[in-house]
Parts: sequence; C-alpha cells; structure tokens
Amino acid sequence: MVYDRCVELGKEIGRLVESMDVDQFLNPEYYPPADAPREVVTSYFLVMVAMDHRLSRPGKPYEAVVDGRLYHGADLLYRLGSKKLQEDPGFFTAKRLSRVTVEDVKEWLSVGNASPPDPDVRAKLLRDLGRKLMALYQGSAWMLIVESKGYLRRGVGEGFVDRLKVFTAYQDPVEKKAFLLAKFLERRGVARFADPHNKELPVDNHLVRLALRMGIVSATEDLLEAVRRQREVDTLDDVALRLASRRAWRIVAQHGGIDPFILDDFLWAFGRLCCTRDAPTCRTGCSAKCRGMGWCDGGCPLSRVCRAYSDDRLMVPEHRFLLTWWY
Repeated sequence: MVYDRCVELGKEIGRLVESMDVDQFLNPEYYPPADAPREVVTSYFLVMVAMDHRLSRPGKPYEAVVDGRLYHGADLLYRLGSKKLQEDPGFFTAKRLSRVTVEDVKEWLSVGNASPPDPDVRAKLLRDLGRKLMALYQGSAWMLIVESKGYLRRGVGEGFVDRLKVFTAYQDPVEKKAFLLAKFLERRGVARFADPHNKELPVDNHLVRLALRMGIVSATEDLLEAVRRQREVDTLDDVALRLASRRAWRIVAQHGGIDPFILDDFLWAFGRLCCTRDAPTCRTGCSAKCRGMGWCDGGCPLSRVCRAYSDDRLMVPEHRFLLTWWY
C-alpha cells in the first residue's frame, strides 16, 4: 500500500463523486420493488449476493437475451433473480432454500446458452443458507440485522459482517460478499449501521486491477508477471492482493471524504466504463457511456494520478483466481 498515492487519489476521486447519482437499488428489473417488506428485501439480497461469483469463464461468457434485451454477468444474474422473485417468491424463504437441488439452480440461472459453471456448488451454498437460517435465526434473514443490533462489527462475532461468516457463501477472508450485502441493505433502507467507521469496500479482482494500475498497491515483479500472463494465482496471493487493496481504498475514501460504499459505486462504474480490463480509455479514447457519466471530456479523469498511464508495465489485467465462490 502506497500511502501518499492513496491520499492524492482520494482528493481526485472526491471531486468526481460530488455530483454522482447514488443508486438506491430500486429498479425492479434487478431488485425487489420499493414497497417490498423488509424480510423479502433482506432474503433476496442475502441469496443473490451469495450467488454473485464467477459467472463467466474464459471462452464462456455468462450472457443471454431476456425479454428482448441482452444481459451480461451480474446484470443477467440479478435480472433472473428479479424474475424469480416475481414468479416464485417462496423460493427465497429459508425452508425452500434448505431443499434446493442442482436442477433447481440450473433451471433458475440458465437461459439460452448461458448457465452457471458450478451449479452443484451454488446449490450447496443455498442449502447451507436455508438450513442455518432456520437453525440460528428462526428462518428469518431479517433477524440477522436484528441480532447484530445495527452494527457491522460488535464485540466478538456479534456484528452483521461477523454473523454472516457462519454461512459458507460468506466465508471469504476479505469479506467481499459480506460488505456488498451490507451496501445493498443500507442503500435499500432496511439496515442502518451505527458504526460507519467499520465499513470496507467489497474488494474483488476488478478493484485489485484498479489499485495496481493506479499505483496505490505494489506487488512483486513475479506476481505482476503472473497477472500479465494470466496465470492462476494461489489463495495466499489472492488474499494478500485483496487485503492490501482494501486497506488502500479505505485510505482513499478517508482522504476523499467519501463513504466507502459510494466509492465502491464509483469504482464499479469507472472500471466498467473507463479503466476496463482490456481496453482502458486512456489507450482507446472515451466511449459515449463514459462521457455520459460527466467525468471526462475525452480522456481518463484520473490519468494525472495513475501510474499505469505513464508506465505500461502496470497496465495489467485483473489477476486470475477462478476456482472460488468468495467473489
């Protein structure tokens, strides 16, 4: 982690997010309707975030047309989740989850040529959710929030993020899914966390890519070469990269005066529209979608503080760590 660069980057991003619209996750195309009960909202996001990992694989993107529109990756996952909630809301209850089969997962998350690469793993994760909700929380996802007393971290294992660790789907050492779930629930208004200082960004390989390019995280030349050549990294390297990135982005948020969950929104959009994996706009020019965000006038808005902008050795793709359900 490179502290001075974090400070400088935080000030730059702080300026950019001032006018950014904040997504409340109310679009029924992907999420429960605005008037959905808190139990429905909580259980929906608990299930969907548990499923939000490794949908696309090399040579087999997770994408399909649904109702005349093409969806890709997480967009397709949440579109199918919303349809499932509309057509079969009971699916998201603990009792139903506890009995989910591999065929249930295939039927739900497959459309056209798109199908999840690990339906057996996903079925196990869902059954684990259902059974433990019934055993520990009276079958209620909402009780997770109640029992945490509105804290992300509290005492020894009493906060929301710590309580989630009992579920296999949420046992990532870097807590990516846990903080993504917390962001969704806070934004939807079903959770109000009394300890915002404990917020962390939900860090995956996309945020690591941005951290390495910006120069706020450094890696050994051997590890950078593995990333460049897309060699699978081991578990320890993945965790080390993501923990270092999480700490660096936290400092960026602090010095930019940015809520970490808002910073995550910005980085998700920035990484998808500007600093993309294969064709960053500093090399190709801005797209109409990028310019539509109001960040730039034809060039990357962060080029002044980005190390990779002037050093091609750092223009790396994301590190490859495929066989996981952590993120």
